[in-house]
Amino acid sequence: MPTQSTKIIYVEDDPALGRLVQKALGRHGSHVEHVTSARCGFQLLAAGDADVLVVDHYLADGTGLDMLEKVVRRADAPPVIYVTGSTEAAIAVAALKAGAADYVLKSVGEDFVELLRSAIDQAIATSRLQRARERAEQEMREARERAEMALAEVNHRVANSLALVAALVRMQMTAVADPAAKEALAETQGRITAIAGIHRRLYTNDDVRFVEIDAYLGNLAKDIQASMSLDGSPVFIRLIADPLRLPTDKAVSVGVIVNELVTNAAKYAYTDRQPGEIRIRAGVTSPGKLEIAVEDDGIGWTGQGKIHGTGVGSRVITATASGLGATLLYDSVTRGTCARLMIDI
Repeated sequence: MPTQSTKIIYVEDDPALGRLVQKALGRHGSHVEHVTSARCGFQLLAAGDADVLVVDHYLADGTGLDMLEKVVRRADAPPVIYVTGSTEAAIAVAALKAGAADYVLKSVGEDFVELLRSAIDQAIATSRLQRARERAEQEMREARERAEMALAEVNHRVANSLALVAALVRMQMTAVADPAAKEALAETQGRITAIAGIHRRLYTNDDVRFVEIDAYLGNLAKDIQASMSLDGSPVFIRLIADPLRLPTDKAVSVGVIVNELVTNAAKYAYTDRQPGEIRIRAGVTSPGKLEIAVEDDGIGWTGQGKIHGTGVGSRVITATASGLGATLLYDSVTRGTCARLMIDI
């Protein structure tokens, strides 16, 4: 890469060598500002338009290493070429460790100028590539942040819209007299609320790809509990869940299934509005396996035999579990029901 149109600050306490470098590099189109002290070098750096800084080890007011240590802390620091004597290899290594882009061994022949010019060309090329990469990375970060903000806003709006739909269904439920219609509308409202809960979690999450399933199930349990309380149900829902992140698409399906299982248990496990408890358990049972269990101490159900109600809930559970690639089992227990959902994560 040619040094055409480059500005070089050369800090060298030898005026004769400084003039030599000015003339030699000037023939190649570079503009060289020569100063003999670090103080003057920093004054030139303050202008902020230097392409490269060349620093000799021995200066009028200290060493090049002292100057280098301060230069590399600057946010706008140009690449630094360190110049040292041929017998001072340890100093050159120290300069590289301190942040110099390259070093050149000083000599009195033409080789020194050519080596210096080559080092300057390489340092400028490397610096420009680095800055281009940093700009590209910054643009990618900004684009990702904009996309995440937009997605969070979408989830916020979806959650609000679903909450409105659930409220409308609730209003419709209070307007009908047929008990079967009321029950169907209540189930529909619960399903909408379960999905809305996922979107509420998403617009408050830092990473929209995942949902904290323990927090989500906790909110879902509260929503179902609140709905049951409005209907005067004495059943209490308890959650026992390990902290766990689940991919968003799987979390939606889990929410739908848990909502159906808990709602069914609330309606059918305890007869004659007896008080009771429904437990939701969630945890990793083995590597890559999440198990979610819904338990009650009611009349018991094994997953076989006559289905209570319309059977829509059971069909929703079966279809959703199949789409999730999950396995739903009903354990044989001495009392009540235990439905276990096993999911690959």
